[in-house]
Amino acid sequence: MQYRPISVVACALLLSACAGTAVNNTAGRQTIYEDVRTSSSTVQGIGLESQDIVAVTDQMMRDMLANPALARRATPPRIILDSAYFTNESASRINKNMITDRLRIELQRAAQGRMVFIGREHAAMVEAERDLKRAGVTDAGTIRSTQGTAGADFRLVGRITSADAVDTYSSATSRYQQLTFEMIDMEYGTVVWAGMYEMKKTAQDDVIYR
Repeated sequence: MQYRPISVVACALLLSACAGTAVNNTAGRQTIYEDVRTSSSTVQGIGLESQDIVAVTDQMMRDMLANPALARRATPPRIILDSAYFTNESASRINKNMITDRLRIELQRAAQGRMVFIGREHAAMVEAERDLKRAGVTDAGTIRSTQGTAGADFRLVGRITSADAVDTYSSATSRYQQLTFEMIDMEYGTVVWAGMYEMKKTAQDDVIYR
């Protein structure tokens, strides 16, 4: 009786096992481009979706431009509009910058000089350049030289909150979401403009937000 080397037998068993396993190497699903304003996306949940962000920021832009204290002043107001004082206390996971960035950019386009926006989140970069100029490392540039950087007249603050209800029988989840925004006078601390936007969604939620 002849004996085959163990290594040969092991290789033969491995090859036979591989031959019986089907490996799917086909290409993945084709990418689908969708309208960010549509509510008929192939993947949806009860959190804040792209159409919600677009709708909220569009409405805020129209409301602010219609406010005389913000858009009809003889001297355009200086406004800080970022996410530093915009908090998310809701159950929805969302990058707050997506809301404030879109609002600031769209508002700046539509305002056409009626509002001036201060990039306070870039203050360290601005101060570093000012130090180089005043130390003589660079020249003064072509715009101007000022004693200090621009002070703000108003700053946007806001909050996202939510309340969930779950049907234990069907596992359907309902989420009421509320987004509130206020424009604060940076001298008096008064509120010169406020807006609230709300929505309610119900689904058997199996979408993960990242």
